[in-house]
Amino acid sequence: MNRRTLKKNIRYICGDVVSQCLFATHCLPGAKQDEFNDVILKTARLQTTSLRRTSVTFDKAPKDFETKAKYNKARREYYSKAFKSLETDFNKQLQEIVGEMNKALPVKKTK
Repeated sequence: MNRRTLKKNIRYICGDVVSQCLFATHCLPGAKQDEFNDVILKTARLQTTSLRRTSVTFDKAPKDFETKAKYNKARREYYSKAFKSLETDFNKQLQEIVGEMNKALPVKKTK
């Protein structure tokens, strides 16, 4: 996946979470609006930090390696590791946010 697609996906996912929060606060009676506002702020922070983390650069030059193939391999490994770390952190924080969303939903009363 390239950076452009990754950034689009991050924006899409975070936008979807915020739209679900707004829907819940406006359409579900008993939804805890203050808690949903906190979730929206956390989602905005998640989006900002995640987008910032996509702008990493490989700090070595081809002249630092014996061959172009070794440079390319090291560069691929560097970006793979960076984006895997971003994915792991993003998913972890997103799960926490979804958990908070679920807690803010109104409790369904059973008879």
